[in-house]
Amino acid sequence: MDPMEVSVNPVTGPAGAVTGGQVGGIAPHRSKVVAALLAALLGGVCAHWWYIGRPKAWLATAVSGALIVLSRLYPVWWDNTPFLLLSIPLTAGYIDALVICLRTDEQFDARYNPHSGQQTKTRLTPILIALAVTLFGFGIVVLFITLIVMHVYTAMGWLDGYVF
Repeated sequence: MDPMEVSVNPVTGPAGAVTGGQVGGIAPHRSKVVAALLAALLGGVCAHWWYIGRPKAWLATAVSGALIVLSRLYPVWWDNTPFLLLSIPLTAGYIDALVICLRTDEQFDARYNPHSGQQTKTRLTPILIALAVTLFGFGIVVLFITLIVMHVYTAMGWLDGYVF
């Protein structure tokens, strides 16, 4: 073997460098609609990060998983600190869904499909997803804010004597 040659693996690229899932020199084409739906529905565990190939997606998923496991250790699963901390990745998922939906197809392709050789053509679906996330998703965020306020006020004794 010539010392100037570099062995190229079709999956990992030259000298073992990761090439974002390219197989045989063709990168996978990621769908804007699928990415937005994953962010809206499973954003709390960062499923959309895995789909779009974001680095360190495993860390965010591990933190969310740990919070879910810790919240199950309490007698009331919805009124404890780990469950309420899940509102952070959940809110981030809703915001990511909106950002993905409101990007133009060209911007989405430039960022997530630079070497796929295909163009994303979406019409009304991302707008409908953005509307659903705005209405439903941020209703959930307001619910989490209410639960957090109730949790803090009860822990501080500010609601003693009140009946819910």
